[in-house]
Amino acid sequence: MINRLKYLKIVGSGPGDPELLTIKAYKSIKNAEVILYDNLINEEILHIASEKCLKIYVGKHPYGKYMPQGDINTLIAYYCERFSSVVRLKGGDPYVFGRGFEEWLVAKTLGVDVEYIPGISSMQGAGLNDIPLTHRGISEGVWALTGMKTDGDMAADLSLAVHCNSTVVIYMGMRKLAEIARIYLMNGKGDKPAAIIQQVSRADEKKVICKVKDLVKVSQAARMSHPAIIVIGEVVTLQHDLLSLLQPERNIV
Repeated sequence: MINRLKYLKIVGSGPGDPELLTIKAYKSIKNAEVILYDNLINEEILHIASEKCLKIYVGKHPYGKYMPQGDINTLIAYYCERFSSVVRLKGGDPYVFGRGFEEWLVAKTLGVDVEYIPGISSMQGAGLNDIPLTHRGISEGVWALTGMKTDGDMAADLSLAVHCNSTVVIYMGMRKLAEIARIYLMNGKGDKPAAIIQQVSRADEKKVICKVKDLVKVSQAARMSHPAIIVIGEVVTLQHDLLSLLQPERNIV
């Protein structure tokens, strides 16, 4: 029988920059006895933990080698049975395409108390590149989709989202760029502005802006890779549009 004092904290580490951690996430990492961490975790964040803390890698490389979710669940059960302070550290926000709630269920089934600590999701990193997710009169909302469902297919909602006046954000979609472009082209929306932001908030961050129909060509030219988010909508070029309106007219000599 598991001691009810034992608990698991499912912690979001944000997009990568350690300074974007919440205070609660920082304290949880600092006081953890065990940290089970993902592939996307910035190593600087792990340095916050004490030297005595056990740091166990349970990462999944996108489209490559990975630790099966079943094995991760087994490790959660193992360490929660033996330690009173276990942190499951995930990139971004654990409940935004992070499978955090599946791991919540595993711990709950074992009778472990669970605390969820939100993290800044990578789509919010668009703002770090002066791309607002919403703007009055331009975007009516945000439609966040996954480019990689369990069966490997693109989220079916993209065929609906293409018609909306909301910003569309696609996670894990780098292998689906051709399909994304095709869906927009088929619906007469190939000229919509789009951005790909790789390694959001990190020192090696990369960004390209193009029309959605050119996603494949531009991403290949810039050698873009994962992890990255794809942002589609008029908000992508809003910074340039507004700044051009603010520029004083040049005097013609």
